[in-house]
Amino acid sequence: MSAAKRKGTAYETLCVRALRRVGIGAYRPAQEGFRDTGDLHGMSPWVAQCKAYASWEDAIRLGLDGAEKQRLHARESYGVALVKRVRRSVGESYAVQTLATWARVYVRLRRAEALLAEHAPAAHAEHMRQVGVELSTPFPLGTERDPDEQSAVAGA
Repeated sequence: MSAAKRKGTAYETLCVRALRRVGIGAYRPAQEGFRDTGDLHGMSPWVAQCKAYASWEDAIRLGLDGAEKQRLHARESYGVALVKRVRRSVGESYAVQTLATWARVYVRLRRAEALLAEHAPAAHAEHMRQVGVELSTPFPLGTERDPDEQSAVAGA
């Protein structure tokens, strides 16, 4: 395995570990055939393309272009490029989307929260309480290990 491949795999693994620690069932899928479906799955409606390049400009451009193609191959609604920042924790990576994707997610979230508030006020209040807790909790570093990590990282 090349040094670049090892670096990319290590970054993907950190992303999986961190996302799983916050309750997102991310995993690295086994790639099949020539139609790349992205580096991280288990985050529906997203698929992620991870990039750990020396040039963040190249990482954003190639990662985002790749994520947009891969979301179609994976039959997901949204693509996101996760771009590693030099000497920063995984939680400080860039999560890059197109403006169109961001706007669609924003509208979807606002619509869902409005419907929740209208039809289930107690559930909406609990949702908002949990949002406050999440925003006040430090994001995992990605170095923590879970008991079921082997299957998550291997994509099983």
